Amino acid sequence: MELVAAIQHRKSIRAFKPDPVPHSILAEILKIATRAPSSMNTQPWELCVVGGDVLKNIGRENVEKVLAGTTPGNEMGATGYQGIYRERQVALAIQLFQAMGITREDKEKRSAWMQRGYRSFDSPAAIFVCYDKSLPSSAIFDIGSLSQTIALVALEYGLGTCIQSQATTYPETVRKYTGIPENKVIYICLSIGYPDDDFAANRVVTKREALANMVTWCGI
Repeated sequence: MELVAAIQHRKSIRAFKPDPVPHSILAEILKIATRAPSSMNTQPWELCVVGGDVLKNIGRENVEKVLAGTTPGNEMGATGYQGIYRERQVALAIQLFQAMGITREDKEKRSAWMQRGYRSFDSPAAIFVCYDKSLPSSAIFDIGSLSQTIALVALEYGLGTCIQSQATTYPETVRKYTGIPENKVIYICLSIGYPDDDFAANRVVTKREALANMVTWCGI
């Protein structure tokens, strides 16, 4: 897919076909994506690609913990959104719930939707992106660069992705099934697989703020 078209058409996929993604394709995508830029070529990312029973076990235990009321706490350091950022977050939730026919009063469907995220949206594979705790905060910028590149390259292979943090919400669970050591930050997860085009939420196209509200021009 041509680059500009890929950027314009990429969207978060929240339901996947059960078909497994071949190891060779995932490896090829990552080989290309790790050409992403990083600060002084430090390449701070460390990737853990999971699937099969490992991914299912992580998802199952995540759901068990959230339903049991265990306080989540991923390693992103996020404290929640406020102001316009919260408004945009809520607007997306409204779009998704309307597409899925989930009303505010339907606690059962809302809970089922929440659980999907903790199961990495039932993707056949997921990529946990980590970095060493000794690294400065610039590593986070580099992780974002890599994650976007993976998402764009995946389109060339007919794959969809969802860059999400729900699967990392209980990092001790991820460590339990993957062996990721304590000295690594489990920062973000990419669900990856062949999109289920019949799933209503996958047809949602998110809105973007007008350029005039985002850009300040100086001397040009």
